[in-house]
Amino acid sequence: MNPELYARYVDTFLESEALEGVPRVDTRRVLTVKVEDRAGRALPFAHVTLTCGDGNQLTLATTADGTAVFFPELDRLGSRVSVSANYRGRRTPMSESVSLSRSGEAQEVAISVDASASPIRNFDLAIVVDATGSMSDELEYLKAELGSIVGDLREDHPDLDIRIGLVAYRDTDDDFVTRTFPLTGDISSMQGNLAQQRAGGGGDYPEAVEQAMARAVALDWRENAVRSILFVADAPPHADDIATTWRSAEVARSKRIQIVPVGASGVGPGAEYVMRAMAAVTQSRYIFLTDDSGIGDPHAPPTVDCYLVTSLESLIQRTLDSQISGRRVEPDQAEVIRAVGRYDRGRCRGSAAAN
Repeated sequence: MNPELYARYVDTFLESEALEGVPRVDTRRVLTVKVEDRAGRALPFAHVTLTCGDGNQLTLATTADGTAVFFPELDRLGSRVSVSANYRGRRTPMSESVSLSRSGEAQEVAISVDASASPIRNFDLAIVVDATGSMSDELEYLKAELGSIVGDLREDHPDLDIRIGLVAYRDTDDDFVTRTFPLTGDISSMQGNLAQQRAGGGGDYPEAVEQAMARAVALDWRENAVRSILFVADAPPHADDIATTWRSAEVARSKRIQIVPVGASGVGPGAEYVMRAMAAVTQSRYIFLTDDSGIGDPHAPPTVDCYLVTSLESLIQRTLDSQISGRRVEPDQAEVIRAVGRYDRGRCRGSAAAN
């Protein structure tokens, strides 16, 4: 996430588009709380609580890198908060008092808990895929590549227990709206469920995104697992359902579920805005297809300042690997098809900003 460039993208989009239901996620003004164990290592799955002056509290859990990110404007925080953490019943000895910047600055606070970080052993992944007619190529791609993605993750994390669930969706006027398959460790069975899906229906541009996301966040997620949603789509929710869709993103954030949107061929400005906001608020990444992929129809130029083009399978695997390991995983040079802009490990060089 490049905070300045993403914020600039939001400003530019909102100057020309009126999109109700998705609040502005100001990535310039954030409070990142990093929780460490007694040895100074990142502490995943710790619960961080901010207490405002009026006594209101907001609690989020840390991701694999030991951080929880708060947005003072979005979260309606006051000018000062106290920060504490709890990890399996062990608490910070005292709260850290933080004065929040009003000048749009990012702030970071590190706190420690007298505990020892445990290796991450579990990963839950829900695939949410638009199964309307325009998504035929993308759906077939997922069927072909899911096994390879899981295999690569297992090679990098041999002790990782992986479960996968699936929500396929269309629209309210189609022969089905959602088909939900619960999280399971039987990957072959889930591949079979995915293989049975066919692209069809749709017609109007928006789809029943709100129903699909509601079902995804309500799956039986494990408490001690890294949790991710791979959201593959080319269309936004219906205008009347955008706010409901956003509420599912808020639920995902509260449950420590990171949403990885994949903007497919034909994705328009409104759909991209919703998808990128979902990624921003859940400490995740937005992925998009280019014409290099050979998947789907011609793709609109991305509104991202710098990026590397690699195979989609490699990009998805690295993004999920990053969420499991708690560190950004970059491609090998041999994987890079081409570079756009001055990309430097997730940042755009020559700019104070980011996407």
